[in-house]
Amino acid sequence: MRRLIVNADDFGLTSGVNRAILEAHHSGIVTSATLMANSTAFPQAVQLAQSAPQLAVGCHVVLVDGKPLSPASQVSSLLENGNAQLHHSLARFAILAWRNRLDACQVENEVTAQLRKIQSSGIAVSHLDTHKHTHMFPAVLAPILRAAQKCGIPAIRNPFETVTLTQLFEYPESWKRWLEVRTLQRWAAQFRRSVAQSGLVTPDGTIGIVATGTLGLRWLKFLLQNLPEGTWELVCHPGYNDAQLQAVGTRLRASREEELRALTSADTRQLLSQRGIELISYRALVPQSTGL
Repeated sequence: MRRLIVNADDFGLTSGVNRAILEAHHSGIVTSATLMANSTAFPQAVQLAQSAPQLAVGCHVVLVDGKPLSPASQVSSLLENGNAQLHHSLARFAILAWRNRLDACQVENEVTAQLRKIQSSGIAVSHLDTHKHTHMFPAVLAPILRAAQKCGIPAIRNPFETVTLTQLFEYPESWKRWLEVRTLQRWAAQFRRSVAQSGLVTPDGTIGIVATGTLGLRWLKFLLQNLPEGTWELVCHPGYNDAQLQAVGTRLRASREEELRALTSADTRQLLSQRGIELISYRALVPQSTGL
């Protein structure tokens, strides 16, 4: 049995990203999305989510490259020196996590604030993931799991993608990201243990992380054709490359429109049917008694 969650990240980033996510849900294969609580297009995203009851909406927790919801004095270990912005560099954040220089209570409180903001908007948060997959680091995962338990969040993304040599041979230009993802596998087993102990649920893994920024129809077909048995999540970033997106600090611009075309392609639907892949949302991972 093959089941696939298709999750669109960055819900709330811009109005163009919001519209593309809903288009990819209504006319394509997107089943879930994760909402950024500290984003400028948050109110519109909430309205759109409420108009799409079949779309499972989670929280896209932002601990890097953004602005915290908490007062700066309460999240000092998460901030760049001398300002109220979160660390911009993922590499810098990773070093701090590795050296246990991030205050776990501050992480938990900031994550709780982001979850509570979305919940207070009327959205039943189905799951969570993190911007740039920061919850892959054990020192960050632990307080995030505590925040999720506190807020009643039942599921979390498994941020580890199983990479193969076939993938590298097909897309040699992705070698750098392929190597990064392969290296980060060192924490995969510990992640699964920690999530199981917390009582949350998670898919078997993700696909599409190596392809981030280059995920077109050919890449998507390759991933679907090689999808293993089990329950997996496709990470995607549909959007419109408009003036608002140009003003946002993101490397994903034109690629978002290419992803949108792939996600709404009839060829993609046909391949899912041929491969016997069942599309599900994060709600399918959670017992019905939760009400999500």
